[in-house]
Amino acid sequence: MAAVPSGFLLITGPPGVGKTTLVMRVFETLRGSHPNLNIRGFYTREVREGGERIGFEVVTLDGRTGPLSSCKVSSPESVRWPTVGKYKVDVASLESLAVPELQVKEETDLFIIDEVGKMELFSSAFFPAVMRVIESNIPVLATIPIPRQGRDIPGVARLRNHPGAAVFTLDTGNRDTMRDTICSQLRSLLQR
Repeated sequence: MAAVPSGFLLITGPPGVGKTTLVMRVFETLRGSHPNLNIRGFYTREVREGGERIGFEVVTLDGRTGPLSSCKVSSPESVRWPTVGKYKVDVASLESLAVPELQVKEETDLFIIDEVGKMELFSSAFFPAVMRVIESNIPVLATIPIPRQGRDIPGVARLRNHPGAAVFTLDTGNRDTMRDTICSQLRSLLQR
């Protein structure tokens, strides 16, 4: 594993491997060891009903939630929403909750972005906000999906190939040790 050239850490891996779980464990570890850190951002989590996944929601690091996508939504405006598989993506909700969390502020110590994926990239405001965060030189921990069938989402590919990115590929064999690796990298960045 190469040394991190900047404060831009990307976690990737197949669906269900534990990217969000890892990010939340890193967040909780850093919060415990550095309670005064100003950490901004969001994560996504599954919404389940009767044991079945029916969508995803956005959760800010201070606990606010809003819908990201659902296969059960049937409002008049949802007819025009973009789809990913069986899910309708609520771009307005994402933009009202997640995008403001990506505002670069001088007092921010770390950004957490889970995730930069196909659903999030339907927002025209989201990717520019992510790029401003990356260019701010404030440390960033973000997740991205692994390319499917050899095809990468253009915005995701741009992040993956960013010259300042350190990409960590998560799998079932390394997911337990990866938290310590990521926390160590972030601690050294936060001490600068």
